[in-house]
Amino acid sequence: MDTTPHNLSTLFDQLGLPSDVAAIKTFIHWHRPLDPNIPLRQASWWTPAQAEFLTEAIEEDSDWAEQADELDALLRPARETS
Repeated sequence: MDTTPHNLSTLFDQLGLPSDVAAIKTFIHWHRPLDPNIPLRQASWWTPAQAEFLTEAIEEDSDWAEQADELDALLRPARETS
C-alpha cells in the first residue's frame, strides 16, 4: 500500500525532477505558458517515461491525477477575469 503523500513535491519526485519549492517554481516559470491546445503529457520537455507517467495518471484517474491536474493548471496561461 502506497502511503506517500501526494502533492506537487512528490509528483516532481515521481517525475525524477528536483522537488523543492524553489525548483518547482523555477520549472513552472520556464515552462509556462503551455499552449492550451497541447495536453500536459504531450509537452515537448517531458522524457518518454515522464509523459507515460502523466498519461497513466490522467487517463486512469490514479492517485496522481489531482497533482497532474494541478501542475497542468499552473502551466497554463492566466485566465482573464471580467
